[in-house]
Amino acid sequence: MSDNGATAENKSIADMLRIRSEAMMSPFAFRESDSKGREIPLPPSEVRNEFQRDRDRIIHSKSFRRLMHKTQVFLAPEVEHYRTRLTHTLEVTQIARTIARALRLNEDLCEAAALGHDLGHTPFGHIGERALKKYCLPEFTHYGQSLRVVEKLERLNLTFEVRDGIVNHQGDHLASTLEGRVVKFADRIAYINHDIDDAVRAGILSESDIPEELHRILGANHSARINTMVMSIIRASDGKNLIAMEDDIKAATDKLREFLFEHVYYNAHVLAEEERAMGLIVRLFEHFVKNPDEMPENYRVLLEGETCERVVADLISGMTDRHAISLYKQLFIPNTWSGLN
Repeated sequence: MSDNGATAENKSIADMLRIRSEAMMSPFAFRESDSKGREIPLPPSEVRNEFQRDRDRIIHSKSFRRLMHKTQVFLAPEVEHYRTRLTHTLEVTQIARTIARALRLNEDLCEAAALGHDLGHTPFGHIGERALKKYCLPEFTHYGQSLRVVEKLERLNLTFEVRDGIVNHQGDHLASTLEGRVVKFADRIAYINHDIDDAVRAGILSESDIPEELHRILGANHSARINTMVMSIIRASDGKNLIAMEDDIKAATDKLREFLFEHVYYNAHVLAEEERAMGLIVRLFEHFVKNPDEMPENYRVLLEGETCERVVADLISGMTDRHAISLYKQLFIPNTWSGLN
């Protein structure tokens, strides 16, 4: 006999796998049996736990597929090896699972929250987010939009803990589970390192530009830095009811992030692209606010309970880079030359 007096014969595969997995977890790991559940309860799966089901719902969502055509840093890149929002998400997920496994946390919860953390990101990455926030909808954030995607726009009916990890992955927000807090660290580790890697590829900076002190503390290349940061979190958090990074590594990581802002995000080339992209976003927003009947039906139905500005922000944030550009050309660049020689 095993837990609750049930025999192996009348247990589902999911139950047996959960029992085996939870037996190896840290006492600080989040267990599925403690979940606050879903807004709409579902019959249990025979083979998957609830966080695995959330993972699968996210992977099969439309918003997840669109991430492959959304900018990370460099707009509409011609070089195919630059990161997109999808490859960023996969790198965050890999780092989060590595940390969770080492700390004996709930890997499935970590994975689902990491895969969903950027579902609400705008076209053109943070440039699009800043445009919507500054000129269109002051309360807009990509993490708030990610929650809105899974709750209202695609209605994925995810567990509370996954939704909590999604909306609290950035800023001063703190997830209610250690797994959600791991995702927050993994997100920062991923973008700091892969954005430097892409900037080197773009010729904006070189490894030799990074201060020698940071090379000494964190490592002299991409993989070494990620390993240093991940191992620091594992050492600082192991056996504790918290997720933290050692003080010296955290200070160096923060300095590297500041270096990234100064030399990459505020680089003249990136800022020049930013001005054009923000103008495109704002003009599309203004157009659909004035012409809400031109929105697709699945957005127009939201107008019954939402402001027009809120729904137009939903529409635009869901666009890929190339769809936003194509739509802008269609609306604002008249095809008056097609019949002329």
